[in-house]
Amino acid sequence: MLRNGLWTRLSGYQLTILLTLAVTAALLLGFVELAGEVAEGETLAFDRHILLALRSAADPDQPLGPWWLQRAAQDLTALGSITILTLITLAALGFLMLTGKRGAALLVLVSVGGGLALSSVLKLLFARPRPDLVPHGDVVLTASFPSGHSMLSAIVYLTLGALLARFVARRRLKAYLLVLAVLLTLVIGSSRVYLGVHWPTDVLAGWSVGASWAAICWLVAQWLQSRGTVERDTQGDAGPVGDVPPRLS
Repeated sequence: MLRNGLWTRLSGYQLTILLTLAVTAALLLGFVELAGEVAEGETLAFDRHILLALRSAADPDQPLGPWWLQRAAQDLTALGSITILTLITLAALGFLMLTGKRGAALLVLVSVGGGLALSSVLKLLFARPRPDLVPHGDVVLTASFPSGHSMLSAIVYLTLGALLARFVARRRLKAYLLVLAVLLTLVIGSSRVYLGVHWPTDVLAGWSVGASWAAICWLVAQWLQSRGTVERDTQGDAGPVGDVPPRLS
């Protein structure tokens, strides 16, 4: 009875906040568990199995699929490179500044910059060697765990998708931006394993940390919006979504 009454009193906004907090906690817990198993070498059999499953049984040096698939994977994985992510972030900052949303622009800058710093720290902390089972299909210079492409793609694309979706009117456009951000993140991370430059658990860890960081940034954006520091949402076609959301009591 009490539980039903509680759910009745919670607004849709408050339920979204609680769900985001729960998902963030689950992602961070998953990363901690995965990092512990990687450090103890318990994931090596799984990693080797997945990596070799994406290679020709007759010649492990050759990835599965037609010749153009590896080229396509190289093109897709470039979408998670520092150069491309920097250009996309600068483009988003320019859009936000030109539309007068300076608070949101500052939040994007801090979110992406903080995520890049976190990725660098984690790589130095774990210092996991790159896979040595197959030839690398891309140039790599840093440690393997977590995958920087996967983590930074999740941070940049999910953060920008969530923040930019707040400033378009129609819900269909909001959903499009969020789905596109998720698909880009998944494709880029998968390409790292296909190219043999990351263990699968590197990518899983990158997704976990990157998605949790993006979720935290979204929660911060909600809090700052309620205080008037970040600009309000654009009104959608389904109602006054631009109103300042109620605070959790």
